[in-house]
Amino acid sequence: MSKATSSAKQQSLSSLAALLPYLQKRKLRVFWAFVALIVAAAAALMLPVAARFMIDNGFAGDNPTLIQDYFLAIIAVTVVLAVSGSLRYYLVMTIGERVTADLRQDVFAHLLKLSPQFYDENKSGEILSRLTADTSLIKSAFGASASIALRQFLTLIGAVAMMVVTSPRLSAFVIIAIPFIVLPLIGFGRMVRNRARKAQDALAESASFATEALGGVRTLQSFTAETQTSEFFSNSAEEAYKAAQSATRARAFLIFLVIFVALTAVVGVLWSGAIAVIEGQMTGGELTQFVIFAVMAAGSLSELSNVWGELSQAAGAAGRLSEILSEKPQITAPAQPASLPTPAKGNIRFEGVSFAYPSAANAGITEQLSFSVEAGQTVAIVGPSGAGKSTLFQLLCRFYDPQAGRILVDDVDIKQLDPTHLRERIALVPQDPAIFAETVAQNIGIGRQTGNARDIQRAAAMAQAHEFIEKMNGAYASLIGERGVTLSGGQRQRIAIARAFLKDAPILLLDEATSALDAHSEKLVQKALDEVMVGRTTLVIAHRLATVLKADRILVMDKGEIVESGTHQQLVAKDGLYAKLARMQFSQQQDDISAAALP
Repeated sequence: MSKATSSAKQQSLSSLAALLPYLQKRKLRVFWAFVALIVAAAAALMLPVAARFMIDNGFAGDNPTLIQDYFLAIIAVTVVLAVSGSLRYYLVMTIGERVTADLRQDVFAHLLKLSPQFYDENKSGEILSRLTADTSLIKSAFGASASIALRQFLTLIGAVAMMVVTSPRLSAFVIIAIPFIVLPLIGFGRMVRNRARKAQDALAESASFATEALGGVRTLQSFTAETQTSEFFSNSAEEAYKAAQSATRARAFLIFLVIFVALTAVVGVLWSGAIAVIEGQMTGGELTQFVIFAVMAAGSLSELSNVWGELSQAAGAAGRLSEILSEKPQITAPAQPASLPTPAKGNIRFEGVSFAYPSAANAGITEQLSFSVEAGQTVAIVGPSGAGKSTLFQLLCRFYDPQAGRILVDDVDIKQLDPTHLRERIALVPQDPAIFAETVAQNIGIGRQTGNARDIQRAAAMAQAHEFIEKMNGAYASLIGERGVTLSGGQRQRIAIARAFLKDAPILLLDEATSALDAHSEKLVQKALDEVMVGRTTLVIAHRLATVLKADRILVMDKGEIVESGTHQQLVAKDGLYAKLARMQFSQQQDDISAAALP
């Protein structure tokens, strides 16, 4: 999905071929849509023939009643045309809607399977643009545009064939003009595709910026950056407009050229035909029939030139979506994944693990890291910011794979496991929990299809969240807004802790799980955590050392390495980095207490 990859791929209408499998799922509907399309095109081609016989036999003949018969025939053909046309429209449009819905579902499901590295390298706003705007273009291609293109193509072929049958001499003039119409259509169509692709990329950039800005609107408002941000978005929107204007200009010139050449050819044919009628070489009805077919052919070419641009845009969108679907997760299950032992134990072992994030491959995060955690132990990981503490959790959950070494859970290398099965045995409480715009119950029960209301309430109570939830207007049915904006930081954290309680996994990962709580809530939650950690393997990341004093062992990390290991008392006695951090924190706390006691 990188820009380099995108620009390297020249999109063409062949990109739409990637969507054929979605049409194959609707074979019957596609068949009947095609039948309706053929009937509608055939009915339209019958109208000029009826007009010819009416002119030659009705107006010029000896039986005036034939005019009534021919008009009735025309009405009958019109009814067939109307019925088949409406049926074609319904079938084709519903096919477009169905293809779009299926495509969106597949793209979204695929996005959920991609590894975090993909999201490290791509903007969420651009991804959302592809999921929404690009799929809408696909709907247009497989809906109205595809229907119009097929109908006009069949009409063009039929009209040209009837022109040849009616007057081979006049048809020669039209056929000579066709290359002058088709060649610009092909040449300018490529230009339209390229410019349309640039317009879509510019729109995605604009959408990406808007997504980020609206997501942090409180921060922007607190820094009174509304005007500056609005100017940035205006510039981005203006770039998108200029790119779209360039694509539209190319399409407009293409339409002008096709219409001008096509209608000029029709006028020339009409002039030549009028002379032929005067000289008695053809009847007035034949000329009328030929001219109507010529106009139909010219109109079809004109419509095709317009639809060509729309299909080109859709091809660009299909190419962009294909790029997403072609992305492969960096973290995958092996062909024959191993199984974790049952019942679970919860042993964890890091053996010579070295890792650096792909976006900063030259900056090592961990170097030859080795340690083990026995089942049921509580191990705290402390150290300065940037030491690599949270990275350990990322590796243990297998969001990334180390460049060297291995990680074992219950004596099984996690690379040999299906990541889904591995993560089922781990409950993670991150420092910045993700809260979704759903109900409280849905947020707590995320990922648990079998979690009933009683289990959810019990988990909330253990996380000291039940009391504030019950005070909300809808209690557990309350909607809590996007990213939990209606909750305080401590409340969001307790929702995340309740999820971990509900999951009841043998391995518990706490990444600053109590950092957003006030002193009273922290005491209550810490008590609940002490209870839930019994019998579970727990890794705790903490900056506040007071929260890890009871840990069985404390690992001190600095610059991606474990520099100290032991209990609180042992590490204080060593007078190393941990002792330094402890003195800084506890002396600061004492200063705060003393300052609060002053009158």
